[in-house]
Amino acid sequence: MLIELQDLGKSFGEHEVLKHVTASVERGDRIGIIGANGTGKTTLLRVLCGESLPDAGDAAFAAGATCGYLEQTGHLDPEKDVYETMRLAFQPALDAMAELEALQKQLAADLHNTAITDKITACNAVIDAMDAYNMDTQIKKVLNGMGFPADTWKKKAGVLSGGEQTRLRLAKLLLQHPDVLILDEPTNHLDFATMEWLENFLKGYSGAVLVVSHDRYFLDAVCNRIWEVENQGLTTYKGNFSAYLPIKEMAMAQQQKQHDADVAKAQKLEDYVARNLVRASTTKMAQSRRKQLEKMEITEAPKAGVRELKFRFEFDIAPYNELVTVKNLCIKIGTRTLLEPFSMQVLRGQRLVIAGPNGAGKSTLLQVLDGRRRPSGGMVRLGAGARTSIFEQQQARRAGRVIDAIWDKYPKFTELEVRSHLARFNFRGEDVFKECSQLSGGEMARLRFAEILLERPNLMFLDEPTNHLDIYTRESLTQALMAYEGTLLLVTHDRYLMNSLACPILYLEDGKATMYESYEQLMAKDKEVPAPAEKPQTAAPRPAYGKEQRRRRAELRARLKAVEDEIEQLGAHIVELENEINDPEVLKDHVLLQEKCDDLDDTRFHQNELYEEWEKLMEEQEQDEEA
Repeated sequence: MLIELQDLGKSFGEHEVLKHVTASVERGDRIGIIGANGTGKTTLLRVLCGESLPDAGDAAFAAGATCGYLEQTGHLDPEKDVYETMRLAFQPALDAMAELEALQKQLAADLHNTAITDKITACNAVIDAMDAYNMDTQIKKVLNGMGFPADTWKKKAGVLSGGEQTRLRLAKLLLQHPDVLILDEPTNHLDFATMEWLENFLKGYSGAVLVVSHDRYFLDAVCNRIWEVENQGLTTYKGNFSAYLPIKEMAMAQQQKQHDADVAKAQKLEDYVARNLVRASTTKMAQSRRKQLEKMEITEAPKAGVRELKFRFEFDIAPYNELVTVKNLCIKIGTRTLLEPFSMQVLRGQRLVIAGPNGAGKSTLLQVLDGRRRPSGGMVRLGAGARTSIFEQQQARRAGRVIDAIWDKYPKFTELEVRSHLARFNFRGEDVFKECSQLSGGEMARLRFAEILLERPNLMFLDEPTNHLDIYTRESLTQALMAYEGTLLLVTHDRYLMNSLACPILYLEDGKATMYESYEQLMAKDKEVPAPAEKPQTAAPRPAYGKEQRRRRAELRARLKAVEDEIEQLGAHIVELENEINDPEVLKDHVLLQEKCDDLDDTRFHQNELYEEWEKLMEEQEQDEEA
């Protein structure tokens, strides 16, 4: 046994987080820790890895057992490159190697010094335990598995993205081979290939693995036990997440059944006492029943309702059928081409998932589609009547309270209406008065979805919407998105969500966009043998063209550039007007509000005219080039 918890308790002030927790960890265990946000999962991890002491009970560790902990948020030395950071995992062995070199020189001068030979033996033990002579091989193997090709090994940790830093911290931890590996949300920001590598690595790990995760596919692939943290306690289940679900449902049904039976029995006893206590002939029996009632313990009803968020995204305006039109879209960052020119069309009511490896440009593409970023080439057009809402991967910190986030936008709502709406997203009681700056990532996401529900969009752009959400909220969001009848474009690594939506997937890799009709087709892409490329045919020489044709082509290019520039300017003006219209001061001034709305309508009308002209010019240019 590596770890044993006995009647463990942990509090923060008067707030009791964990109580009467009893559990054990054996070598070979693959334990998935689940629970709603705020139930104490991270607190439990800190106790398990020794970073926090329990207030009650005991956490006993096997002698010599080592523990490695990957926090959700951690830090790396920004000045060390990727390879140097990985070498830090071998620091005890590197120190032993340096000491060994000095000791061997000392031994050469004093061959019979047993103290020196004992020290050499100890150094060799440290080196052998870490297999340090194969250090470079180990480092390269893990770096490649975690998605760090050789050309990234000299990159400073300080210039890595958040996702890359998470992967590097995890890679470094894996090299240390602790007896107990504790991971807090390790799959956040990982792409498919890296997740698959990690799953295989953890399944073959020699020690024990404890992982907090809200990724049900990951839990199914890796875990053989589930720890559920709820109501300040911990319940253990055998098997993976899919095995846990029916067992949990059965246990809750049995608990509800026992609760109903206890309540019914208590009611019968109360009725008997009430009817017979005043009768002389039955007083003793009634008093006996009353004592029985007083001693009776009624089984508590299961508390499942707090997990389930019941909401549905709806809209009022049905937009034009060709809702998102993309033509020859190209995206570049500096000299790097993120996306080569491609075209597509998303119709009203359709869903599209954007997927791909880390750094492929998924979020950038979504920002181009929703209008927050200008494309390097080509055009994106939203159909008439499009009413959009945007969910960003990183929610910006905001001032004010949770209740104000809704009330400021919808001042006509009563306090009861605002609080009732927020309660649908598990903001209850005093939670509605929390400062937004103090919210967790999951709470910020829930607040944004509460706003989107009121915006009633017919077109949603979502960037990693399930990040930071607990497993129960993920399920609620998945159900809401599946029921959504509007148009949906989203970036996600969440395989369960991707599969549940049952829609085409646009996969970005190496600057190319490939459309897959389903999740199954995407997962099978690397298993398919690619068809041999057709031998390119030699193009027929183009006929020469004269001065008039050259002049016309130059005019087309100039007009196209002018139209694209004007469309971009109008787009910026539209965003400005929309922000002004949503300003509380403008909303109070009905005359000014009407002027802004009229200006917005005129601007959109003019922009649509320019879009039509742009399409005609593009068609003319394509025909001219083909001639």
